[in-house]
Amino acid sequence: MILEIAILNLHPGQQTAYKAAFQRAAPIIRASPGYLSHELQHCLETPDRYVLLVRWQTLEDHTVGFRGSVPYQTWREILHPFYASFSVEHYELVESEANRQVS
Repeated sequence: MILEIAILNLHPGQQTAYKAAFQRAAPIIRASPGYLSHELQHCLETPDRYVLLVRWQTLEDHTVGFRGSVPYQTWREILHPFYASFSVEHYELVESEANRQVS
């Protein structure tokens, strides 16, 4: 599994419109081959910043499959006008205690 981490800096004051646009765009990424799940997180300290975490089966599912697809063009049209800047990196799991319960 590959974790895509996208740090998304919006143009100021676009949070409400962005969240609505993301709801329209989410089905596009969900339908992409190799997609596993995603989370959109809002930064508390920097209101115009979000982080998008997407889990893919392989790196190529994102970089070739999704980004090279026709539906990606629609994704871009919907979401990219909101971004003042963004960066994307991919990570591979080394260790996880996500299911560990604290007593």
